[in-house]
Amino acid sequence: MILKGKTILITGGTSGIGLELARQLIPRGNTVLITGRDPQKLTKAQASLRGVYAIRNDATDIKEIEALKERVGREFQLDVLINNAGMMRNLNLNGERPLTDVTQEIDLGLKAPAQMIQAFLPLLKTRPEALIVNVSSGLAFVPFPLSPVYSAAKAGLHAYTRCLRVQLKGTSVGVVELAPPGTETPLFRGEFELEMKGQKAMPVKTLVEKAIAGIESGKIEIRPGLSNVLYTLSRVAPGLPFSQMAKMVPDAS
Repeated sequence: MILKGKTILITGGTSGIGLELARQLIPRGNTVLITGRDPQKLTKAQASLRGVYAIRNDATDIKEIEALKERVGREFQLDVLINNAGMMRNLNLNGERPLTDVTQEIDLGLKAPAQMIQAFLPLLKTRPEALIVNVSSGLAFVPFPLSPVYSAAKAGLHAYTRCLRVQLKGTSVGVVELAPPGTETPLFRGEFELEMKGQKAMPVKTLVEKAIAGIESGKIEIRPGLSNVLYTLSRVAPGLPFSQMAKMVPDAS
């Protein structure tokens, strides 16, 4: 799909990869809608991106997903859904934690995309050419022990996306997975500043450029930089990258 003249909905569009996607897609003549839970971040994003539609929406709330679907269906003709919303925590499971807290990454990173797709698929199917883009992670291929639930959610999203692609074969809706490597975003640096000190990440501008180029060239899985390395190692030497990342976890004793 050539991403020009399309109507595109991006969840988690107020910062990081989502915001940069909007920034690069708007000048290409696309109508871009971004969603997020924080009204202040939405206002700031709207002020920085002329022409963007900023909509407050919680992708983990079924009623809000349904309301968003009704609004988008009423006001726009949606061509592309990008499931980008996510969170990544430095999560120590070796201790007490509320049960509802421990699964937040699954709620936002796996459950929400599946529900968004189920809600918006009827709208996408009305278009002659439509696209779903699920943003997973290089950690879908090799889990990061410091972020176990995030890794599990992204591995689940990878599996779900593969299955979805098969089931939608023969329809007008394509399915693409974007698996970013470590990218310079607030998510990457937020809770991992100590562990990632001195580690270089891919500039978010570069990541999005590669994502758009991959989509337009017809790739169904886009694995820039280190993500492709992790993908390859997960098949030829799966224990190697995992053992290296496991060294970052302090001994419980």
